[in-house]
Amino acid sequence: MLHGDTDSGELIYTPTYFYIGHFSKCIRPNAKRVSTTSSRSHLLSTSFQNEDSSLVTIIMNQSDQEIEYKLYVGSDAVKLKIPAHAIQTHIVR
Repeated sequence: MLHGDTDSGELIYTPTYFYIGHFSKCIRPNAKRVSTTSSRSHLLSTSFQNEDSSLVTIIMNQSDQEIEYKLYVGSDAVKLKIPAHAIQTHIVR
């Protein structure tokens, strides 16, 4: 996550450091993980319901290509795009 060079005093932030920061901004303490599925092999997704009833879905594109996809919440759907190697957060209140 974070590496320190003791000779130069330089801090090196790894991608994991930024992912954890991204998750912690929207997923609040005591949130409950809810079922999420993806029909695209290059998209990873996870969802949490916060105590205030907001639903947080995080999508990560592992591919070298932009991907179009639909995000379904219940019977509602929205068409979205995610750039290559990007991470997105969607919040439904």
